[in-house]
Amino acid sequence: MVQAGTGELVEDGRSARKRRAIADAAAQLFYQKGYLGTSMDEIAALAAVSKQTVYKHFADKERLFTEIVLRTVDEADSLFSTKALGLRETDDIDRDMSALARWFTAWLMQPDVLRLRRLIIAEASRFPDLGRTWYERGFEQIFAILGDTLRHLADRGLLRIDDATLAANHLMALMLWVPVNRVMFTGDDTQFTAEDLDRYADAGAHAFLAAYKA
Repeated sequence: MVQAGTGELVEDGRSARKRRAIADAAAQLFYQKGYLGTSMDEIAALAAVSKQTVYKHFADKERLFTEIVLRTVDEADSLFSTKALGLRETDDIDRDMSALARWFTAWLMQPDVLRLRRLIIAEASRFPDLGRTWYERGFEQIFAILGDTLRHLADRGLLRIDDATLAANHLMALMLWVPVNRVMFTGDDTQFTAEDLDRYADAGAHAFLAAYKA
């Protein structure tokens, strides 16, 4: 019984690794060639698995695309939740608000995240539900998490906030509007250095606190 259980665990681990490899390969090809320009044969070749193995894990290309989108938004929600919870216990709101802004700006400006965002926008008419999921499970969930944190900080007397969700939107817009829109429209994902992004993040956090700090 123990050996059988161990074998099942090993097999489950291998299966999970293959699934991840397939999804990673699909993401790379989708970013390079677009959704329509990518075939399941190419995905199988890049993942170094058989086409049969690809279909064993994903019924079709749409399921693969969905997996990539959901994996990214779930990662963002989990990471952001951890960072936002840390901000709740701040003893220096200026320093820690800038730290949160810097981290999220750097995360959102990763080339793969930007490429996925462009791909979702390009395929919005083909997959409207997926675009809606990206927004609702991604941005709206992050706004909710951030709003709860801002409300907590207001309860501590550190901020003056009437509408926490609107305040969360203000913070995001202040730090992300310029860099995100510039790369989305120009297609140049490498035009900003880490120092550039930190400057936008810091400026956004400082402007937010100028408006909302108690």
